[in-house]
Amino acid sequence: MAPVDQAATNQVETQLKDIVQNLYNLIVQSFDHQGNPTQDAMKREMQVLVQNLLNLTRTAPSVNIEIPPDVTSYVEGSRNPDVFTREFVETVQRMNQALKGRLEGYRLMQDSLAQAIIRGIPALSEDVVKVCNFTGHSVTMPSKQGAST
Repeated sequence: MAPVDQAATNQVETQLKDIVQNLYNLIVQSFDHQGNPTQDAMKREMQVLVQNLLNLTRTAPSVNIEIPPDVTSYVEGSRNPDVFTREFVETVQRMNQALKGRLEGYRLMQDSLAQAIIRGIPALSEDVVKVCNFTGHSVTMPSKQGAST
């Protein structure tokens, strides 16, 4: 992924805010229309809006921001991207919990299997401990009770 030019991104963000402000001003002026003065103000506002849109079309191509297709389709479906983010985070949390449960289950199985191998084939105990340590899980050697009999 290409590095993001922060100055260009800030400039595009400012231009987008200006465009939103132009549109808001036009909505307010059309709501509170008072004849020729409002009509002249709306013409000036439209000219400023067109100029801001032209500036944006010149500046925006220099900003390369990767937006996942899922987010784009979510927004195109008239849904809030914040909801998408929240749902994504919740899904990741559920997956992490499931993965943690599996990991703990495998660790318990590894521990149980290692103890069974050590009890069944004592000659392999050092190798079993090495393998367990190599995988990041330490297995303690069982006490040698009754080994001298």
